Amino acid sequence: MTSPSSGEREKVVSKLPSTLQQELKIRTAQHGIDIQHAVEAGIEAWRSLGSNLSPVDTAGAKSFSTWLPPGQWEDFREDCSHRGVSLVQGLAQSVSLWLDTNPAPGVKRPVVVKRFIVCNQKGGVGKTAITAGTGQALAEDSDRLHAVGVSKHFAHARVDAEQLGDDAAHEQLPGLGLRVLLVDFDPQGHLTKQLGHDPLPLDGDSLTKHMGGDATGKLSDLVVTVDGDRFGDRLHLLPSCTDAFLLDVKLSGVRAREAALERALTPLESDYDVILIDCPPSLGLSMDAAAFYGRRRDGEDPGNSGILVVVQAEDSSADAYGLLTSQINDLRTDMNLELDYLGIVVNHYDARRGYIATSSLESWMAIRDPRVVGLIGDLKEQKEAVRVKQPLLDYAPRCTQSVAMRALAREIA
Repeated sequence: MTSPSSGEREKVVSKLPSTLQQELKIRTAQHGIDIQHAVEAGIEAWRSLGSNLSPVDTAGAKSFSTWLPPGQWEDFREDCSHRGVSLVQGLAQSVSLWLDTNPAPGVKRPVVVKRFIVCNQKGGVGKTAITAGTGQALAEDSDRLHAVGVSKHFAHARVDAEQLGDDAAHEQLPGLGLRVLLVDFDPQGHLTKQLGHDPLPLDGDSLTKHMGGDATGKLSDLVVTVDGDRFGDRLHLLPSCTDAFLLDVKLSGVRAREAALERALTPLESDYDVILIDCPPSLGLSMDAAAFYGRRRDGEDPGNSGILVVVQAEDSSADAYGLLTSQINDLRTDMNLELDYLGIVVNHYDARRGYIATSSLESWMAIRDPRVVGLIGDLKEQKEAVRVKQPLLDYAPRCTQSVAMRALAREIA
């Protein structure tokens, strides 16, 4: 909370139970208002009551300070005296009253399920890490506060290494609380393995078989939960199967093959707010099907779904980006698709690599459509999370990469 200008408000210091302080902090963040305004409103509501409220347990109350309009605190002190309650009890009742009359808002869910196609046919740029981290950030608990990166760095082309350090600017915000499905569309199965699950067996059902018309059961039966207290039961995974190496061959004989992924996933869509597709490093028929799935549907708002391109700050990523955008443009033209770009994510960035990294970043930042929506540092926590097969945001929730993933999620959600 930023202190107001001198003379506009006065600082007051009292005590408040730590549980009420934490609940007040979360609730004001959920409603997007300052704590000082909530306390002001709570005190005014308490003073207008015709009778006393039931006592609040103030045992173990801790120091609490805020800023109130001049004179309100003194008037409040007098009212507490007249009503025969302590100042701490009166403040606790006022805060409790505000909390009761301002319940937590429900999670804002999209009208049309969001479909994020995470792609680049160049391998090694970190598509899987971005898919996993973004999905985790979207699914985090909306009744808890999480460190979210401040996106001010996107306004400048040059970002120094120290700006991506442990002290990177962030703010505490409630989680988005969305229901998320991660789809491992890559036959290599990195997303599946990194999240601690096994690829589907070759002799069983799979996404490939559903797309090719050879399904033996419901696709929903293959979905597994990604463990983590901060995700509740909101983060799920559709594991990969190595039969996806043959997907392009299978699709060549399928009717309306561009729509094969959509036909397979449509029965799952009502269970989710966001579906993220971790694409293979390919420009084949499978990429056509993924891009088609991310197109703008009838009645869908621009930017609700689309293509998220993951690159690195080096020259080969720029070459791969050109090939990918050519394919997207061809699909737009040939099939008359409205296919939006969600943006570019510059991954594995480290300014200490010198001119190639910094000048390449400047080039990415210079692109206005699509624009850069995420900048993720090349730091150790992501590699450690992969090694122990845990979600990054559960393994190191306050690390710089987690903070940046949450900022990215909010840029595109």
